[in-house]
Amino acid sequence: MNLSFTSMFVSMLWGTIGLGFFVYGKKQRSAIPLFGGLALMGITYFIESTMIMSIVACGLIAGMIYLGKR
Repeated sequence: MNLSFTSMFVSMLWGTIGLGFFVYGKKQRSAIPLFGGLALMGITYFIESTMIMSIVACGLIAGMIYLGKR
């Protein structure tokens, strides 16, 4: 596991954004941000590369926006 400052910062950033989506989804009783937030928090544990983690996180956020507007 890579414990550099950059990887910890990026993990904390996406985890915090995921927590925000999770709390929003729970309060609004909306499944898309709830499970999207869980997925954002989960990728920080399973993906070590900061670049791949950021690409996947941006894709998840774009997917949540797309599904939310449908």
